[in-house]
Amino acid sequence: MAGSRAHNVYGRCSDWEGNLPPGSAGRHPADTRRKPRPSATSPVDEALHELVALSRALLEAPDEGEILRLAMHHIAAAGPYSAEAGYLEVDGDLVPSPRNDYTHAAAVDRRVRELEGQDGPVTVPGRPWGRALALRGLERLHGYLVVTSRTRPTGAQRSQLATLVRQTATALSVAFAQRRQREDAVELHRVKEERATLQQQLISVVAELGYQQAVHALMADIAASGGGEEAVTRALHELTGLPALVEDRFGRLKAWSGPGRPDPYPEPDPVRHNDMLHAVAREVGPVRIKDRLITLVRPHGEILGVLALVDALNEADEHTVFALEHAAASLALELAHLRNLAEVELRLHRELVDDLLAGTDTASAYARSEAVGHDLRRSHYVVVVKWSNRTADDSFAQTVGRAASAVGMRSLLTRRSDHVVLVADDRPHARALHEALTRETGTRSGTIGVSAPSDSVPDIPHRYQEAQRALEVRLNSRERYGTTFFDELGLYRILGPGAGHQELETFVHDWLGQLMAYDSQHHTAMVETLTRYFDCGGNYDEAAASLAIHRSTLRYRLQRIREISGNDLANVEDRLNLQVATRVWKIVLSGSD
Repeated sequence: MAGSRAHNVYGRCSDWEGNLPPGSAGRHPADTRRKPRPSATSPVDEALHELVALSRALLEAPDEGEILRLAMHHIAAAGPYSAEAGYLEVDGDLVPSPRNDYTHAAAVDRRVRELEGQDGPVTVPGRPWGRALALRGLERLHGYLVVTSRTRPTGAQRSQLATLVRQTATALSVAFAQRRQREDAVELHRVKEERATLQQQLISVVAELGYQQAVHALMADIAASGGGEEAVTRALHELTGLPALVEDRFGRLKAWSGPGRPDPYPEPDPVRHNDMLHAVAREVGPVRIKDRLITLVRPHGEILGVLALVDALNEADEHTVFALEHAAASLALELAHLRNLAEVELRLHRELVDDLLAGTDTASAYARSEAVGHDLRRSHYVVVVKWSNRTADDSFAQTVGRAASAVGMRSLLTRRSDHVVLVADDRPHARALHEALTRETGTRSGTIGVSAPSDSVPDIPHRYQEAQRALEVRLNSRERYGTTFFDELGLYRILGPGAGHQELETFVHDWLGQLMAYDSQHHTAMVETLTRYFDCGGNYDEAAASLAIHRSTLRYRLQRIREISGNDLANVEDRLNLQVATRVWKIVLSGSD
């Protein structure tokens, strides 16, 4: 019975190896009249025209065998394909087409039967890509097309092949229904409706391919021109009609195209924003969050930012999603390129700073700093940054660099095992850098130490030690987190390791310098008076007697000392630092300025 049916199915195909005349795809085999074709068409338009014509021919073919023959013969219309084999389902069995390539017939035949009505890969020597594609109707399997390709098909070519397979299956369904027409007129009507639907789908596919081609062309132009966030959002807004925006990894606006831009742009909550990024990363494709359609910009898996469309009326369709995904891919390439450039620049900066902290010659340092666009001839400060919940890796170093730039610090940067080091060309603000890093990291549990100013390259290693000392003093204080300047440490400046004679002189000058200058200018003895006062334990009578002056004169001098120095002897910290400074002045510096 199966053999008889197979003979009937293929019996009308009088010329399996014959070809339709060129340009005749889409007409009945008997209709050989040539129709005029457009004079100038793109390869995509020509392929779509041939698929439409072939679809008509498939639907008008007299039987299933002719349908399969036409599909196999014109498979190349969908791309770089070859038809290796075809099968028709007859009474529950798959009957091979006479056009099958019998070189690999056994292996292909075995594989097709193993798939049991599903699509699946097929291995054919010399062909890097092969698929067995089921020709399915609404209620049954009609057969198979086994297709191979010399190259891996593009997305558009896969879409065209899928269209051809659907049309072949539809044509087989129509032929099968026509055979049953006398038995079931209702079934034939339903299949005709299916044909009309699929024809409409073909029209939609043609329109979709045209839209996809426009998206690809626009994104290719952006990539070729080196366009950044602004160019991508502008193109995405033009394609979709929706406002498009780019945010950085931390939720700050980088670019916006279209109406409705908030002013000011809302400051994101770091914890909630991070949770949102992880939620979107777990999904496939764009994710809707409130009125936004969001996709991540993440080349090589690392999240560099967010690309989104504002869709308050829920108007986004599959074309919108397609444009958003391709815009994100284009932006990812651009940001990855910029990231690579930034990493090279960071490495050059780091090598220079490493040498500056270790000690290097001035001429070489100036030349290398000019090469990376930094003026090292200005006065500089060494800044040490340590955060309790962050290791000093490249990621944290980049975070510190962004925060420094955000608060206007021009600096060179490197990192150590547990802290990041900046060599900045101006005195940092007392709170700005710490506040910026608090926003970047989501926690204020960080400490910053700042050195005294350095006016020469050879002085930088010493200033690095000062910044470290300021950091350690802050970490061991009651309020661990914040910024501490070395020149505000007072007595702690000379208590740490590495304090030498120069450090003692600097400490004395900071606390007694104004009094010493006053004494020199007015030929007074304010420093000596203060020293005797402290030597006598703050006893007025003993101090006045040792200075051979009246008690009221001593009181007057102490009041002048307060006015000249700006220090309050009643303040514990001021009193301690002044007493240590007078003792160092008298004993270590031999009472000389």
